[in-house]
Amino acid sequence: MLSPDERERYARHILLKEIGGPGQQRLKATRVAIVGAGGLGAPAALYLAAAGVGRLRLIDDDVVSLSNLQRQIVFRSKDAGAPKVERAAATLHALNPHVEIEQRNARLTNANAAGLLADAHLVLDGTDDFATRFAVNAACHTLGVTLISGAVGRWDGQLATFKSGITKHLPEDQRLPCYRCFVPEAPPNAETCAQVGVVGALTGVIGSMMALEAIKEIADAGESLAGRIFLFDGLGASARRVALPRDPACVVCGHG
Repeated sequence: MLSPDERERYARHILLKEIGGPGQQRLKATRVAIVGAGGLGAPAALYLAAAGVGRLRLIDDDVVSLSNLQRQIVFRSKDAGAPKVERAAATLHALNPHVEIEQRNARLTNANAAGLLADAHLVLDGTDDFATRFAVNAACHTLGVTLISGAVGRWDGQLATFKSGITKHLPEDQRLPCYRCFVPEAPPNAETCAQVGVVGALTGVIGSMMALEAIKEIADAGESLAGRIFLFDGLGASARRVALPRDPACVVCGHG
């Protein structure tokens, strides 16, 4: 049940017919794992905590640096040098004490992904290296968990929801793609934001959209992004969605 404080706090959600009281209860009962507490994970975590998601699990082994503060809005200057999960947890608790914050000061790998993501109802991936993204995707597929993945670079961002793990037991023509259907292998000489730069506000756009898609999935509201990729052009102020077909030869969700 929602307390009187929670009913007041989430009043604007409860007014929405797509969420209402039942949807807010579902948010409270949900555990979301966020892999990467950086540019995308920071705004996503802030909005999910504000939305009343019952438990947030933050997974990151990095420490706060001054170069993070241009976009990682969950941190402050005084946090430099401290573990990201520790300082992010403090900010999120101050924002909403009703949310339980779980800290995992670890780098997610193929070896520990299943353990770090176990019992999560939904996973958000905002990391910036393909090895981690592949490990998250494989674990979500195996565990049967919905994955929301975001990425940014320079002025462009992308967002997708992957439900291969949810649909893997359905007939072939009803199964949805996974992240490896979109990115089969790591691109050669893949560039990171540390190498090419990124405008800070762009991470807020995509990170907030990751939180929005998570809220929609939890509340069963609107249309899921599963099976599509959302592409955002910050310089052109334009966006589009493109279909993402499942690859039957995918090494994770296909016969590869």
